[in-house]
Amino acid sequence: MAVRTPDPDPSDRDDETPRDPLRGFGRDGQGGSFGSPAPGSAANPGWLSDIELAEARRRLPILYVEAVPVRTDGTGAVTEVGILLRATPLGEITRTIVSGRVRYGETVRDALFRHLENDLGPMAFPLLPPQPVPFTVAEYFPLPGISAYHDDRQHAVSLAFVVPVTGTCEPRQDALEVTWMSPQEAASDNLAAEMEGGRGTLVRHALASVGALR
Repeated sequence: MAVRTPDPDPSDRDDETPRDPLRGFGRDGQGGSFGSPAPGSAANPGWLSDIELAEARRRLPILYVEAVPVRTDGTGAVTEVGILLRATPLGEITRTIVSGRVRYGETVRDALFRHLENDLGPMAFPLLPPQPVPFTVAEYFPLPGISAYHDDRQHAVSLAFVVPVTGTCEPRQDALEVTWMSPQEAASDNLAAEMEGGRGTLVRHALASVGALR
């Protein structure tokens, strides 16, 4: 199964053109020359068409944010980890975490909040500090074996965060459900085998960074 760095909001666009479900993740508008705004997207001069995005992925590393949602007790210790069940446009079902690109002109904090809301719903109430600091930087390469992470479309550089959520999670768009697991279950080999792109390793690093592995 191909493993990819997902863009969880493929229908989050500046125009009303219907999304083609057979296309890949991460549509960035329609038309325009490379780097120019597409029709209806003048607010974001970095908006890219599908062709432009494919060309950028072929030539440049793409910046992502990823988030491991957790629930904590009164002392701040992690008690549960949220793992997403996601459907890809090709009909594949896979386990993953919150993930997506950083837009042109967007702060890392805003990108992180946007993708958390897109995947977990507006009532998840993530707790983000004014200046989020990643627990690691994950590098996804199109060729397997260079790092622990693999994305067959591109070279992606991902800032990874552990984010406590305090509200009710109602997954939407291509996120089908969120399963809450104990830290031990989230770090298990069984779950790692179900996760795409080496994200089982990323979840383990996340739990180790907050002292949740025993």
